Amino acid sequence: VVAVAVVTAAGFYFNISAYEWIAVSLCFALVISLEMINTAIEIFANQLHPEKNEQIGKVKDIAAGAVLVAALFTVVVAVLVFGKYV
Repeated sequence: VVAVAVVTAAGFYFNISAYEWIAVSLCFALVISLEMINTAIEIFANQLHPEKNEQIGKVKDIAAGAVLVAALFTVVVAVLVFGKYV
């Protein structure tokens, strides 16, 4: 949420274009949505199998990895959008 606020403020400060706002907004939605899905998977997995389980651990790791991939993609988009202003 802090990153969203900082990037939004930077977008207004640098007066980014409508297409750049679309890219940035889609990245916000992607990362937040995947984080919500990851949290849901973790809660469900913990309810399903409260004790430590190797397969459940792998499922949680994969879900967290999806968030990481989206976050890294978002950094690339941020560099492309804001790189010319910095």
